[in-house]
Amino acid sequence: MIGAIIGDIVGSAFEWNHHKSTDFKLFSDYSCYTDDTVLTIATADAMLNQLNYSDSYYKWGRNYLDAGYGRNFYTWLMSADRKQMDSFGNGSAMRVSPVGWVCKTMEDTLLEAKKTAFWTHHHPDGIDGAQSVAAAIFLARTGSSKEEIKSFVQNRWKNYDLNRTIEEIRPQYTFDATCPGSVPEAMIAFLDSTDYESAIRLAVSLGGDSDTQACIAGSIAEAFYKEIPEEIVKTARSYLEKPLLAVLDEFESIKIR
Repeated sequence: MIGAIIGDIVGSAFEWNHHKSTDFKLFSDYSCYTDDTVLTIATADAMLNQLNYSDSYYKWGRNYLDAGYGRNFYTWLMSADRKQMDSFGNGSAMRVSPVGWVCKTMEDTLLEAKKTAFWTHHHPDGIDGAQSVAAAIFLARTGSSKEEIKSFVQNRWKNYDLNRTIEEIRPQYTFDATCPGSVPEAMIAFLDSTDYESAIRLAVSLGGDSDTQACIAGSIAEAFYKEIPEEIVKTARSYLEKPLLAVLDEFESIKIR
């Protein structure tokens, strides 16, 4: 899960200041955690304490109202009845990483990922975003190769074209906060990477929804590469407040490696 959070913090400085290169400072005065981190923590908290995902997202979201939520999610967060929404935004994919670290089978992973999307991202594309990222993390964690991860995702989600490279995508790519328009590209950043750091650099270099795409790429890269440089982890943790760190640390102690 820390891999997702680092990606969010690194990408946050470039979400509205798009950067078409892998050459940039990882952390700066403009870096911060965003809704990606808050809701990833909310997912973990729900799993740790057997909470309803809707209740956990509502609780954490209301506690961190200035985290930068998308318009539809913010509307849901501020409503009294919290009716189900059919969003296909990439919010379902950015917050799902804990699922890939806890579930013991692919079947359970896909089912649990769907549950995380159910209330706010019930559109088929929203569910696909959550399930595909969780599945990629599960496969990476359990020893699958990049080619096996790529093949599984493409065979199950036919509209996810992973037969591209970041170099090919980057020149014409623009901001897209939908699952179909951002999740495959984030996965390609992982597939093109050589280590954890290069995965988030490649994701940011797309010049798109940088915090979310780096969050997604980072979540898969952590599971695949197994290691993140200690200094990067230490710096990222310094941006987090105690309640966020408490859930992160508890989750890190129980996740299946």
